[in-house]
Amino acid sequence: MTAQQLFALTPGEPAGIGPDLCLLLARQAQPHALIAIASRELLAERANCLNLDIRLITVGPGNWPSAPAAAGSLFVWDTPLTAAVQPGQLDPANAAYVLETLTRAGQGCLDGHFAGMITAPVHKGVINQAGIAFSGHTEFLAELTHSEQVVMMLATHGLRVALVTTHLPLKDVAAAITAERLTRVSRILDHDLRSKFGIARPRILVCGLNPHAGEGGHLGREEIEVIEPTLELLRGEGIDLVGPLPADTLFTPKHLEHCDAVLAMYHDQGLPVLKYKGFGAAVNITLGLPIIRTSVDHGTALDLAGSGRIDSGSLQVALDTAYQMAAAGGKR
Repeated sequence: MTAQQLFALTPGEPAGIGPDLCLLLARQAQPHALIAIASRELLAERANCLNLDIRLITVGPGNWPSAPAAAGSLFVWDTPLTAAVQPGQLDPANAAYVLETLTRAGQGCLDGHFAGMITAPVHKGVINQAGIAFSGHTEFLAELTHSEQVVMMLATHGLRVALVTTHLPLKDVAAAITAERLTRVSRILDHDLRSKFGIARPRILVCGLNPHAGEGGHLGREEIEVIEPTLELLRGEGIDLVGPLPADTLFTPKHLEHCDAVLAMYHDQGLPVLKYKGFGAAVNITLGLPIIRTSVDHGTALDLAGSGRIDSGSLQVALDTAYQMAAAGGKR
C-alpha cells in the first residue's frame, strides 16, 4: 500500500460524539486504511462506555498499516490527552490535544503520508477558553498549509453549495461582496471542482445578493455594480458561471439539474436549502487547500456523547467524499 492510500481521521472535541463516531465506523471495514489520530486511552474508555468490542491497533510514523483494518478494528496514532475526559463535560485543558490531532493530520497530508483528512466536530468556545485564538477548522488549516484563500462548500446527494462569505453578521455581508473576493472564490471553486472532483467543465449557478437578484436595481445595486461585471470578466477566463439568479427560484429542480455547484453570497442563503435536503447525509469540504479535507455537517452534540444514540451517516459521507476526491486527483 502506498502512502496515498492512507486517510487521517480526527475525532475532534474529546467530550463530544467524535470519539463515538470513530468507533461506530470501525464496526465495518473501510475500503482504505483509516488512521484515527486520537488518544488510544480515550477511545478504549468510550468503547467500554458504548459496549463496543473494537480492537485498537497502534500505528504511527514508520509503522503505517499495509492494508485497511478489518471490521471491528481501528488504527490509532496515539495522541495523549492532557486531562481525563468525561463525556459531555468540556475541559479547556484538552484544547492543545485537539489542535495537536489537527496538526498531525494536516502536516501528514502535506508530507504525503495521508491522501486526505476527515474531521469530526470541535468545540471552538472551549479552545478559546484555553487562551488559544481559534475560529475553526477552516482557518486553522489555512494557516497550517499557508493558504491565502479558502472556500467553504457543503455537499449532499445532488447538490453542492459554496459560499462567498461565511460567518458574518447580515449587516456586514453586502460590504464583503467585493469584486476581489468574488473573483478569488469563483476561481477556487472552478479549479477545485476540476482538480478534486474530476469535473472537466464545471457549471456554476451564482445567487444574487438581494431579493429577485436586485430587481434591476430597484431592490439593491450590488448585482449591477459588483456581481454582474465580475462574473462577466470571469466568463472571459473560461469559467462557466450562470447568474446572478434570484436565490428563491435558483434552488429548484429545473436549475439544479444542469449545474455542478451553486455559489451563494452568504451562509444562510444557501445552507438552509442544502441541510433541508441532506442533513445527516451531508459533508463540509474546504476548497483552496493543497490537501483534501472533509468534515461532518453537525456539531459536537455533547448531550449525546457516550449515549449510543447517534448516527454516523454524515461522517461516512465525509469519508466517502474524501476517497472520491483522492481518486479524482485531489490536489491543488
